[in-house]
Amino acid sequence: MSELISKLKSKLFKALAHPTRIQILNLLQEGELCVCEIYEALELSQSNISQHLKVLRDQNLVESQKVGVEVHYKIKNDEVWEILELAKDLIVEQINQTQSALEDR
Repeated sequence: MSELISKLKSKLFKALAHPTRIQILNLLQEGELCVCEIYEALELSQSNISQHLKVLRDQNLVESQKVGVEVHYKIKNDEVWEILELAKDLIVEQINQTQSALEDR
């Protein structure tokens, strides 16, 4: 069981391990968006955004629904924000520690 959980965690973190996917999640924090709004906001091609959305969808981080001819995406659950917020807190702490170490020199 522990090995399975480790593999699943690894897949989850791989899905989060791309700046574009983090940017997509940050955009979706504001609410549901269609693919066209996402690629316009990030100034990337629709096919590029669609590939990243597929990775996020495959890991159950986002869900999609068809609205007319558009496909809309939203965050599947709030735990995604908790993961991203914890990551941000870790990064800020690392930056602060590095700054303190440099100031002590």
